[in-house]
Amino acid sequence: MALQEGDDSQESSISQEIQFVEKEFERLNIIEMLSEPEDAAPAFLSIQAGAGGTEACDWASMLLRMYVRWCERRGFKIETLDLQEAEGGIKNCTLQVTGENAYGLLKNENGVHRLVRISPFDSNARRHTSFAAVTVSPLIDDDINVEINEKDLRIDTYRSSGAGGQHVNKTDSAVRLTHLPTGIVVACQQERSQIKNRELAMKLLRSKLYDHYKQIRDAEREQKAPEKTDNSWGNQIRSYVFQPYCLVKDHRNKHETSNIQAVMDGELDEFIESQLRHQWLEKNLKLT
Repeated sequence: MALQEGDDSQESSISQEIQFVEKEFERLNIIEMLSEPEDAAPAFLSIQAGAGGTEACDWASMLLRMYVRWCERRGFKIETLDLQEAEGGIKNCTLQVTGENAYGLLKNENGVHRLVRISPFDSNARRHTSFAAVTVSPLIDDDINVEINEKDLRIDTYRSSGAGGQHVNKTDSAVRLTHLPTGIVVACQQERSQIKNRELAMKLLRSKLYDHYKQIRDAEREQKAPEKTDNSWGNQIRSYVFQPYCLVKDHRNKHETSNIQAVMDGELDEFIESQLRHQWLEKNLKLT
């Protein structure tokens, strides 16, 4: 039926179709940006509390909740490989995240995350700044060769903590691996079997070493040494400010929002996508 001038009876339907097309275009655009071979792989995501004591441990637990909520929104599977609790929150944790383009979407979360707020642990209600480091590496295929010499490893076993009943308190089932040449440390306490935890820890170590050496190669390609950032002031990729105003800001591409509660509830897509676009533009500018 032909529309008459001034007839707005189908305006709502047309508007919905336009919104659908725009969202589909954005989705395909993001997929196009995830062009690296490992982008489709599952991801290992680790959070390490930094400077700030109890406040930083609480901040690390807040970040853990944020990423878990983001995964749940996307229907991603989450497995906790290691979790070290501390006063006020967590000292560190490692998750395995499985879902469509899990690594590609999470890879730019690598870096130091900074929190500014009135501390709930300060009786004088002073403003505190805390830090936590997030590292993300791909779960690499078994056919990708990453050489690990046994002599380069320090292997520690210890009793698991957390859920698991009496068993975890009686056996040294948790495994920690330290790769001496690089200083990379991984741990796993997910399984009751020490053998299975060691297998998972080795898989995690292989992935972290693959990512470590890839960063070195990329840095050499850019003709500069790889930067090692401290888990403290001045090295943050993103700031989360609760007081004196509300703001989440990515320092790499300047994307920001005042809706900090939505971000902490897992609405991270706008930050993830803005950094992917930023990288995409930088990459294409270098090619021109």
